[in-house]
Amino acid sequence: MPPKKKGERQDSDAVEERNAQVQLEKAKYKPVAFAVRCNFSYTPADDDNVPVPGQAVTFEARDFLHVKEKFNNDWWIGRPVKEDGVVGFIPSPVNLETILIRREVQARKAAKALANKAAAQAAQDMNSKKYTPPSQANQQVKKKPGEQVAMYDVVPTMRPVVLMGPSLKGLEVTDMMQKALFDFLKHRFEGRITITRVTADISLAKRSILNNPGKKALIDRSNTRSNLAQIQGEVERIFELARSLQLVVLDADTVNHPIQVSKTSLAPILVYVKISSPKVLTRLIKTRGKSQTKHLNVQLVAADKLAQCPPEMFDVILDENQLTDACEHIADYLESYWRATHPPEMEPANALVAKLAENTLPSNPSAIPDEQKSKKTAAPKRKGSRENHLNQEPPSAQVPEQKTEEGHKEEEEQLLKSEPKRTQHTHHHHHHHHRRIEHHSHIQHIQASGGMDEQSSRDCSQRLPHRTPPEDREEEVEDVVEEDKEGHS
Repeated sequence: MPPKKKGERQDSDAVEERNAQVQLEKAKYKPVAFAVRCNFSYTPADDDNVPVPGQAVTFEARDFLHVKEKFNNDWWIGRPVKEDGVVGFIPSPVNLETILIRREVQARKAAKALANKAAAQAAQDMNSKKYTPPSQANQQVKKKPGEQVAMYDVVPTMRPVVLMGPSLKGLEVTDMMQKALFDFLKHRFEGRITITRVTADISLAKRSILNNPGKKALIDRSNTRSNLAQIQGEVERIFELARSLQLVVLDADTVNHPIQVSKTSLAPILVYVKISSPKVLTRLIKTRGKSQTKHLNVQLVAADKLAQCPPEMFDVILDENQLTDACEHIADYLESYWRATHPPEMEPANALVAKLAENTLPSNPSAIPDEQKSKKTAAPKRKGSRENHLNQEPPSAQVPEQKTEEGHKEEEEQLLKSEPKRTQHTHHHHHHHHRRIEHHSHIQHIQASGGMDEQSSRDCSQRLPHRTPPEDREEEVEDVVEEDKEGHS
């Protein structure tokens, strides 16, 4: 085929851009296919060949993205998980790596040219000080020699919430405080939340272990009865729960420190339930009796280890003195996260309902018969909302209604004398109709959420008999902390 001329090429590019714009608009209303966590930052540039110029997504390392669909091999369509996140084009892993390599080469060339120019000036100026070359920018993600960092990590669509602290799970003070938060969240976010218990040791769900089943040493050192198949099954179950775009809260038996889940693919929202004063924690433990006091030192050590963690390791720190304040704190955070993951365009059904309502309403309000208008004015006072709605109609609808006060009074008296029973019957029937609808929707809601509520309440009530001894939990945390230090060294 002969090569396209310049005008033909521009026309084909314009058509492709329009098609890409149409596909981008359609993708806004599509469900989330999967979610990723970014390991590198990206700022769009003119030479990135974005399908629709100016419609690429900007993100930083450690940001989370909801991907709607694949546009082509170089671009996805999705949005950043933020309250003001806009749907746009996201570079695919291969394309992002190509873009970053190209920019790094360009930066090195520019730095080398600058260094040569500065060296030439320094050689000419005999009185100049010793030249110091410009320091190169730090890499966005630290990696060990020979380790290849992926552009993105696939994570659950809704990040699961994991509570930690004030001390060890399996002991009464920690379990009681976390159960109070679980109960609050269950009722506050009713219909939008799933609370599930996780007995497997999800701290072993690291990609390095799951991808290399031969590494059984860490599992052998673990005091739990978890195995790779059970851990993998729990991770897949959590991913599946998150696909519903409901809030997911994990009651994890084995997680007592953020390092335990920092390298997993779950990317949880870590909530630290903090008691700042060791004296207050000691007093709380002693009030629970001798069975808890004998584990006093173990609990204080675990609380101290959590207190030593830098604040940036946690997403939320609940250090309020009152339970109600702590509940409102976590509720505000989760409401904000809900808005970030559920943008307005995700619910196009509301627009369709509005259009249907507009089509069913009379197009010309002035065409309403006078008899119906007089009935509306004679309605009881409890229909204040309907009267306000009529008062807010355009002036053209109110012109035919401008009558004298005497005429209104005569019509009201005639209507009240002639049709008192009919109006009462219609309102009574309308009221019962609403009751039936509410009762039916209530039954459906109980059937839909009954299993989860029963399971979560049963999980919370049966937590203590299944816990492992606190000494084993403490040794487990120490092992994980030591492994992480060895890995960093």
